Formats: sequence, structure tokens, C-alpha cells
Amino acid sequence: MEIDCQPEEPIVPSFDEDCVELGDVKDMRLEAEAVVNDVLFAVTQMHVSQSLNSELDVAYINVETREGNLYCLELTEAGLRVVGYAFDQVDEDLSDQYYETVYSLLDTLSPGYTEAFGNALLQRLENLKQSGR
Repeated sequence: MEIDCQPEEPIVPSFDEDCVELGDVKDMRLEAEAVVNDVLFAVTQMHVSQSLNSELDVAYINVETREGNLYCLELTEAGLRVVGYAFDQVDEDLSDQYYETVYSLLDTLSPGYTEAFGNALLQRLENLKQSGR
């Protein structure tokens, strides 16, 4: 197995940049964990499903938005899509709309996510401004 990074570089999971590849297939279970870690601060709860079988090419993520809405998301090479309106629920015919990033999906589903993300960004900018004085 090859990992495409230099030994000096820290290996930090990130949905858009780093991945573990097995042949030509990304390990979606690892990608799903990275997705959860990226946006957990801006939702009520989010975790990779333990009930649904994740494979190398597909993983399922349960998310509760700040509005209290539950979703089951499918993560594949095509992106993310809503496959259920409850944790661990999959209805293959529910949606064929894929989102390239978890950010764009949550922007669509949750105004609370958008607000939390914006507030976190403003806080970081304020911290940078204060540390520059």
C-alpha cells in the first residue's frame, strides 16, 4: 500500500486533500471519519454508522442538524447524498443529488450549520487580529 505523502509531513485526515488509496479505490470509511471530524463542531451530533455495512467504496454517516433534523448520508467517490431521514436508514430511491463536499450539503440542509460555521470563522479571524497586536 502506498501513501502519497513525504515522511516529514504530518498525516492528518482531511476529506478534500489526504486519502488512503487501495489500488484506485479510496477507503471511504477513513474518508467518512475525516468528514465527521471536519464539521462536528457545527452540528448537534454526527458519526459514522456502526449499523450499516461500510465498504471500501461506500460509507454511511448519521447527522443531526442544529435544527434537530436527522439524516443518513452516503459517501462515495461521487460525493455525499441524503439516503435517509433517520439514523441508519437507507432508501436508495430517496435522492440522486450528490454534493461534492460536506460543507455544500450542510449549507443546503441546515441554516444552523451555516451560522455556526460563519461564527467559527469570525472567531478565528478575531483571534488572528488579537494575536497580531
